[in-house]
Amino acid sequence: MTIVKEKSYLTHLQKNDRFEVQPNPNHHRMYHIVLNEERLREFFDTFKNYTPQALEYLPYMRYIVAGKLRELFGDDFAQLIRDILHDRQTGGFTIGVQGTTDNTDDFVKFATAITHNVGTANYDAMTGTFYARFTVKHTDASDSYLRQAYRLFTLHTDGTFVDEPTDWLLMMKMQEKNAAGGESRLMHLDDWEDLEKFSKHPLASYKFTYKAPPSKNVQQIVERPTFYQQNNGTCICFIDQFVYPETIEQAKYLKELSDSAENSPATKAIKLPIGDLIMINNTFWMHGRAAFEKHPDLFRELMRQRGLFAQF
Repeated sequence: MTIVKEKSYLTHLQKNDRFEVQPNPNHHRMYHIVLNEERLREFFDTFKNYTPQALEYLPYMRYIVAGKLRELFGDDFAQLIRDILHDRQTGGFTIGVQGTTDNTDDFVKFATAITHNVGTANYDAMTGTFYARFTVKHTDASDSYLRQAYRLFTLHTDGTFVDEPTDWLLMMKMQEKNAAGGESRLMHLDDWEDLEKFSKHPLASYKFTYKAPPSKNVQQIVERPTFYQQNNGTCICFIDQFVYPETIEQAKYLKELSDSAENSPATKAIKLPIGDLIMINNTFWMHGRAAFEKHPDLFRELMRQRGLFAQF
């Protein structure tokens, strides 16, 4: 049997006394960043008297925590994570608190420091601030797959039903008990064998209508094309739950697209430990979640931030 080695796209690998950039063991297009633990502890100690409410009520504090992270790990670290996210060949990384704290308030500060070295977080109407924390449990009566543990959360991009750019997405694992399964599922567009088939289809540029369910607290209706060009690359905007086709032909196109992505060998699972986050470019990565194994005491809490790139 011949083993075909996947091509490596990782050009930002490096190591110094502040951080190390490694290949992510679960995906050939993704990095894993390991931080100096002493400096991490100094970051958390600096803001030990601040709660996440300070970040919510005082928008400038989001940039204060970002500035401290940049001070501790260097301007080159801040530039590195921006470069990775903008790099079409990769566009994603994992990073975490590495056991230096188990306080979920600290997790919020850390994630906020990461995102605000990249850009500005969008308002998240689901929770009324710039981030969302939500749980997945054994039972749920929500109006989307986000909190439904035993359903496959199909591949999609964020920000489809809001009229603002959503360039990047961060998801962080906050807490977890009795949870088997539920891995993050990811697909980079350039690995998708059917990308050309669907992006060159006559309906690829059709502006489909997107509407959010009540739980999202978004009333607006937006129209978006599924595929578009940005920085000389094909990008996608899609979620099967909230798109409203108007004909049988449109419905078939959307279903075939979703089925192809779900069944593609390019779709891979990544399991995150508690205190780790994944950050991806939302324009050319699709993401979803595998179903959990049933357990009456299943519990997982996640945090989401999403937003736009800043011009530094």
